Amino acid sequence: MEIKLKEWIIELDKLSEEIREVFGGLDNKILFTKPDSKSWSIAENLDHLIKVNSSYFPIFRQLIDQTFVGAFIGKFKFFTKLFGNMIYTSVSDGGKKKIRTFPLWEPRINEGENDIIEKFLDHQEELKNWIKELEPYIEKETIIHSPANKLIVYSLPQAMDIVIAHEKRHLNQALAVLEKIKK
Repeated sequence: MEIKLKEWIIELDKLSEEIREVFGGLDNKILFTKPDSKSWSIAENLDHLIKVNSSYFPIFRQLIDQTFVGAFIGKFKFFTKLFGNMIYTSVSDGGKKKIRTFPLWEPRINEGENDIIEKFLDHQEELKNWIKELEPYIEKETIIHSPANKLIVYSLPQAMDIVIAHEKRHLNQALAVLEKIKK
């Protein structure tokens, strides 16, 4: 599992570097432009990732504090694999199929905020720190639940795979937004 831990950190670093290189020099007008009414702006994609990832942090804290209470359904490996695989598959298609997000993860950012890139990069560092701190729980393949629904259960390593795939999905969406804006 130690190898997987390093892979996640490397992937987060790659994603951060690409965000910095591609979007870091853009002005707010571009970052907040929506190509159409059904698409999110680049800034909204990043804000969404911060919201989703941060919603896991209370669960991570409970694991560290040993106060986490898992859902009963998490005791059944069939369900943990089913839900984990289902969510991973839905977010790892690169963003081809539109998926509606839970209301708590909807982006809520306004054009006046001019530090979304730095906020995202800082957030990535926080996420990497959590991954390192959670190593014993990752190795045990501790079962957690989705921050959005306690009946959606999967292993902590699968949660990390989901987070990384989800970030890649939204990076692709943000890149597509930039392409549309340039045209």
